[in-house]
Amino acid sequence: MSRAAGVLRRLRYLPLIGYGRGPRLMSALRKRWVLFRHPHATIQFGRDVYLGPGFSLHMPHGGTLIVGDRVEFRRDFRAEFGNGSARIEIGAGSYLTYGVLIACSTTITIGERCGIGFNSSVYDGNHRYRDLSTPFLAQGFEFRPVAIEDDAQVHSTCTVINSIGHRAVIGANSVVTKPIPPYTLAVGAPARVIDYFGPAEMKPPELIEAT
Repeated sequence: MSRAAGVLRRLRYLPLIGYGRGPRLMSALRKRWVLFRHPHATIQFGRDVYLGPGFSLHMPHGGTLIVGDRVEFRRDFRAEFGNGSARIEIGAGSYLTYGVLIACSTTITIGERCGIGFNSSVYDGNHRYRDLSTPFLAQGFEFRPVAIEDDAQVHSTCTVINSIGHRAVIGANSVVTKPIPPYTLAVGAPARVIDYFGPAEMKPPELIEAT
């Protein structure tokens, strides 16, 4: 076999390294670095969790991050914890695509098999703004726990500041300001329910009245 043929033969394995073993090795190194950097926080990763490039946590006061098995964080995921009691839980089999941001000061729970799309963000607080005698930045926040239930899907470029029910779907570019019922499709800013695909007995009252 010629030298050129030998080189070409070895190059066949580059996709296996570049798309398989290589990213998994780098993910394992990132997990070690995350745990080493935050000894004052509670961080648990389940089995086969993948941390993509740019994964970062802001936990200056501590906090808790619990991640289930087979969760995938793609490039540039970011989670910010506002205090030591902030807690984020992400269930098994969920995936968070590119540029996802989660900011938490109470609790944010993402269920199993959920998807959070490109450049979407999840917050558990709204900035106050109505007190005209106080500068905007001094008015603080109103916080609420947020739960995204099992099998819910949040598509690209969404902002979520309220809870989402089981298997609900949020259309791209939507802003979730009120709770979204299970088995519904919600779109818009603010997001409103436009379709229901679940059991008849669980159909939201507003959709029953509209039919």
